Amino acid sequence: MGPLEGLAYGFTVALTPTNLLACFGGVLVGTIVGVLPGIGPVGAMALLLPSTFVLDPATALIMLAGIYYGAMYGGSTTSILVNVPGEAGSVVTLLDGYQMTRKGRAGAALTIAAVGSFIAGTLGVIGIMLAASSLADLALRFGPPEYFAIALGGLLLLSRLSGGSLTHSFVMVAIGLALGTVGMDTISAVRRFTFGSVTLSQGVDLVPVIMGLYGVAEVLLLAEEGIKKAKIASVRLRELLPTPEEWRRSWAPIGRGSVVGFVTGLIPGPAAVLSTFIAYNVEKKVSRTPEKFGHGAIEGVAAPESANNAATAGAMVPLLSLGIPFSPATAILLGALVIHGLQPGPLMISQRPEVFWGFVASMYIGNLMLLVLNLPLVGVFVSVLRLPQHVLATVVLVLCLVGAFSLSNSYLDLWILVLFGVFGYALRKLRVDPSPLVVALVLGPMMEKTLRQSLSITQGSVVDLVARPLTMAILAIPVLALAGPLVLRLRRRPRPVVAPVS
Repeated sequence: MGPLEGLAYGFTVALTPTNLLACFGGVLVGTIVGVLPGIGPVGAMALLLPSTFVLDPATALIMLAGIYYGAMYGGSTTSILVNVPGEAGSVVTLLDGYQMTRKGRAGAALTIAAVGSFIAGTLGVIGIMLAASSLADLALRFGPPEYFAIALGGLLLLSRLSGGSLTHSFVMVAIGLALGTVGMDTISAVRRFTFGSVTLSQGVDLVPVIMGLYGVAEVLLLAEEGIKKAKIASVRLRELLPTPEEWRRSWAPIGRGSVVGFVTGLIPGPAAVLSTFIAYNVEKKVSRTPEKFGHGAIEGVAAPESANNAATAGAMVPLLSLGIPFSPATAILLGALVIHGLQPGPLMISQRPEVFWGFVASMYIGNLMLLVLNLPLVGVFVSVLRLPQHVLATVVLVLCLVGAFSLSNSYLDLWILVLFGVFGYALRKLRVDPSPLVVALVLGPMMEKTLRQSLSITQGSVVDLVARPLTMAILAIPVLALAGPLVLRLRRRPRPVVAPVS
């Protein structure tokens, strides 16, 4: 099935009433989550993951993905109007967006952000169609050694690109890998680290861990700090239309931001955040008036908003074609598919085309829904900021408790939720990113399985495992990414000057 035939089939799946409702619900929740500071798409996806257990796999993926890219839209609204980034991917947008609001051009900034997000999201979905199917064909040649190399390389790259201390990232990865070994070994059926608990034989579930790290931790932060009330700028419908000059200055940044975002999404790490900084810096480099950036330049809104939406689409490519999540959000999507009995990868496109192509088509529809929703209802979404802090915290906590207990009606899941909630709160206070832990917990069991299969193929020889051409090429990328900055730093270090001998 070619891309066009697959997309046509996908629309027949995505346009069913159930999937349309799931798409609308996902993008609506995502927009609201993007507006509210702190919760983020990962926390919202974790909270709503248990509600997808009764849905079809395609419907569940459509709804959760809608939350993911919907939050990218919503985050720009508060960045522009309130100078508060609703989502981490909108931090760069406030640099020029809020300055435009102070100049009375808030409506133009919101329109350019929405149109740029729509165009970038659409181009990103086209990229998924072309790249994912091609990469899946290539991945059919992969064996266990190549999949182990991809998982290991992804973890190493994520540790380098997560934005925090490399030591902290490696510690988070180690904790995630250790948690992944708890339970019954799938090959030898030996119980490991269960301490006599029958419930722990099933392993540590991903859902309560994520809910604790992001949901309960956020509740504890809200209880400590509260939500700061900000002065919200009002925007009338007739003020949403940019001037012809603003349109002219926005098209090229939207195009460049879309390309930068999609390519960045293919790299392990916080792509939605990294892409905005890269796109913003690119626009400053190519601009004839870089001194205007930070003072209300429309290019400073168009480029990062396009980049973060394209990055969400790019992050789907390794998930759908290889079954490897390169970010916490895609790790949750992988967890949802595994819960529904599916394994993303090259075979899913041919074996379950309704899931893959239905998801791709739903992203077209979801981007159109977001464009229609975000501009006329901008005042309604911003009013969510007036929600009392204690109400928001209570709702989030109740959803966490119900969602964790509903997995298997086990009190152990509740204890895991509480434990990782406190742990996540401590990490927030220490400014340590928990994302590597989540990705390591998802990839750990797969890494262990493929490593043992690889060693069985090579009769225990690690040299033969690494010597395979594809494995060497895949592992070379993270090695260069980790060693490159260190080598450059050593080369730039000034050499000691030796005094001449008199």
